[in-house]
Amino acid sequence: MSDQAQAGPTRASSAAPRATIFEVGAAESSCVLAPALDVPEVDIERALSGFARSAPPRLPHVAEVEIMRHYGHLADMNFGVDSGPYPLGSCTMKYNPRINEDAARLEGFAGLHPYQPVETVQGALELMVELQEALGEVSGLPAVTLQPAAGAHGELTALMCFKAAHTAAGDPRRKVVIPDTAHGTNPATVSMCGYETVTVPSDARGLVDLDALRDVLDTDVAALMLTNPNTLGLFETDILAMTEAVHSVGAYAYCDGANLNAIMGVTRPGDQGFDALHINVHKTFSTPHGGGGPGGGPVCVTDDLARYLPGPLPTRFDDGSYALVTPETSIGRVRSFLGNFGVLVRAYAYVRALGAEGLREASEQAVVSANYLRILLRDVFDMPYDRTCMHEFVMSSSSLKRAHGMRALDVAKRLLDYGFHPPTVYFPLIVEEALMLEPTETESLESLESLAAALRAIAEEASREPGFVRDAPYTTPVRRLDEARAARDPVLRWSPPKE
Repeated sequence: MSDQAQAGPTRASSAAPRATIFEVGAAESSCVLAPALDVPEVDIERALSGFARSAPPRLPHVAEVEIMRHYGHLADMNFGVDSGPYPLGSCTMKYNPRINEDAARLEGFAGLHPYQPVETVQGALELMVELQEALGEVSGLPAVTLQPAAGAHGELTALMCFKAAHTAAGDPRRKVVIPDTAHGTNPATVSMCGYETVTVPSDARGLVDLDALRDVLDTDVAALMLTNPNTLGLFETDILAMTEAVHSVGAYAYCDGANLNAIMGVTRPGDQGFDALHINVHKTFSTPHGGGGPGGGPVCVTDDLARYLPGPLPTRFDDGSYALVTPETSIGRVRSFLGNFGVLVRAYAYVRALGAEGLREASEQAVVSANYLRILLRDVFDMPYDRTCMHEFVMSSSSLKRAHGMRALDVAKRLLDYGFHPPTVYFPLIVEEALMLEPTETESLESLESLAAALRAIAEEASREPGFVRDAPYTTPVRRLDEARAARDPVLRWSPPKE
């Protein structure tokens, strides 16, 4: 093995595989001290008339120290924003202030019940109304619903509003246009709403081909779904011409707010001509996310579309009181209660702490960080769109693959050994061997330079000892997996050994 390859991290992980919680402890172990029984004993077998178990459930029997060590070990095995840089492109995995966690745990918020009478939750409604107003100001779209539980849910809500508006006008339509760089949730949402997807290509700049867009626009198009900045991390410079062209055929323009972290406080989608926007408040406004939740996808729309928003909506009255009001032509409730309230509290705390200037500074810092990292790596990796980016950029390992057989996946796996979470790989699909990096505004200069140094070291390892990199990772609890088998025959739960 070469000296360069040996210079990289290869030690065994300190978080080595160990027994599951079911395989430790003893039958007599317990971490529960139950109080004395203060109700009459019941014969379970007789009370349940034959429905009782034939044998006790198989539950762990562990002491308190064993269960604490078990969960501590699971935390050590996991990787999160508290572990190190998490440059997962298009996901905005930034550090979230702990004070916002404290706010969400305040008893006056965390102790509420969604069925409480409105007069007993005036403070919560006030928070939601003020958050709606803040998101309306940030987006340039004044009417807001906080109900949607995630970004894709927000997409669905917005398209349902568009559909309701077209139907009310007696003008049902069949098609929705999306770019070839779109998130996978966009065409899925289009299908769920009963529309047909029409895809338009990107041009040599990595932006939507304006002429191609105009060619597909007709009076059967209901909407354009677009992310700006787009999924290549580039700002759509023709955005005003695009939204004007969409409106000229009576269609609506929808902005996927996944990349709002690049532009909040700087430019507003409403000012760009969009009619609706969803905001991933769990990404942009301070809720730790990953693993499926928690999330929030508020939707902001124009005044003309406000009548279709899902209700009920927290509303302020002239006397300073708050209540829940449902628009007469609402598309109906899209989620139980009023949304993921804890996520909304965190978002409110984040906005109030930063203010207008702070939100703008966060966006500017995210853009500066991405461009600095891009420049540090431009001579080692291919940069298919090597110009000023926004908060993220896409590079490629195509040259490494041709020269050394080194795929984007191999680079990502080896990066784990250096203590960094890998970037997004193979997305967007229009870039071969894509590696999509989003450093976010919360990483320090030292952190960015350490990440760049690790990626440069991996490229050097690939040129000297490609087989060494292709076998990575070496220091993680689990080594390189058989991904094809994992996809076809996943093992999703532990089963006790057969006796």
